[in-house]
Amino acid sequence: MGFTHFNEHGQAHMVNVSDKEITSRRAIARGRIKVSKEILQHISDGTMKKGDVLSVAQIAGVMGAKKTSDLIPMCHPLPLTGVDLIFMVNHGDSSIEIEGVAETVGRTGVEMEALTAVSTAALTIYDMCKAVDKGMVIEEICLVHKSGGKNGDFSRGDE
Repeated sequence: MGFTHFNEHGQAHMVNVSDKEITSRRAIARGRIKVSKEILQHISDGTMKKGDVLSVAQIAGVMGAKKTSDLIPMCHPLPLTGVDLIFMVNHGDSSIEIEGVAETVGRTGVEMEALTAVSTAALTIYDMCKAVDKGMVIEEICLVHKSGGKNGDFSRGDE
């Protein structure tokens, strides 16, 4: 199977999903942001000057998922039925792991929405903490699971 976002003339186009089955679809993405110990302590203590970093990142991640088709040119606008984010603070390596879950009932998957949720949440953490340290690193954003659709389920092998 080749790339689907090119028409017979080699030009980019949005894939027509009219003939696809309507199914329940779910995607989980993960990523993390490495921060300084000082930032992690401020986040844990709730003492960042811009406010509750993880609460704002939670809202930003949901908003990002909802705007995915506005950001990624060939994504279909989807009626999302659910978006959630979970943040796991790791003091050992001074990082915050972000997991994003997106769900819909439709003709195309929600992988991009889950990935966008995680990316937007990580960027929001960076934005809210950059006054303290600009050396943060956003890394390892990837799809870890998807279900639904004609191609069936996918789970990353290293989980």
